[in-house]
Amino acid sequence: MKPEETEYYSPVPPVVTPGNACGEAPSDAIILFDGKDLHNWVSANDTTKPAEWTVHDGVMTVKPGTGNIQTRQRFMDYQLHLEWREPVESANHVGQDRGNSGLFLASVGPGDDGYELQILDSYHNKTYVNGQCGSIYKQYPPLVNACRPPGEWQTYDVIWIAPRFNADGSLKSPARVTAFQNGILIQNDVVLKGRTLYIGHPYYSPHGPSPIKLQDHHHLVSFRNIWVRPLHLSE
Repeated sequence: MKPEETEYYSPVPPVVTPGNACGEAPSDAIILFDGKDLHNWVSANDTTKPAEWTVHDGVMTVKPGTGNIQTRQRFMDYQLHLEWREPVESANHVGQDRGNSGLFLASVGPGDDGYELQILDSYHNKTYVNGQCGSIYKQYPPLVNACRPPGEWQTYDVIWIAPRFNADGSLKSPARVTAFQNGILIQNDVVLKGRTLYIGHPYYSPHGPSPIKLQDHHHLVSFRNIWVRPLHLSE
């Protein structure tokens, strides 16, 4: 064979310009939070109302009691970058009561219905392993505990492949997640068992493109530099 017989020149991949520094949004990203306001977010309890979390010095912080917030836009498959910071809390906050929040990769119903990547202060803080930071909550513990101490900024970089459903509502293909925390692989193309449940076993029910949601778990967790790249993958 000639080398040319195994070479092809189309389709040509589109050009995407990387950010100038690590963690900065590339040229094709949708900026979900730029440090200025919450115009890309709404209340998850009532999507006709704006998000009520606080914004100060380029950072948004959970305002306890105001409820979860979610993106105005809906997504299928995507790459997501998110930075968060755990509050420094007193020693009487332990286990799940320590810097608790959550990143719901697809919000598909009322309350906390969706698929949760846990956010928690798991730095020298014991809890059930499928509920610690970096877990697919109540399904898969992280491969490692990659947490920084509270008060320091941390990152999630996530690849979300949404589930697909047949016309009759049955599951065609399950959701899959790959996630890095602080540059360290914590979830490697895991196949989700269904929606996140606090009590009971996960299950699927049909849905399409969905918002991304952040959880108000009554802790002062802060966020910055959130962007997403929709992925147009072949079926």
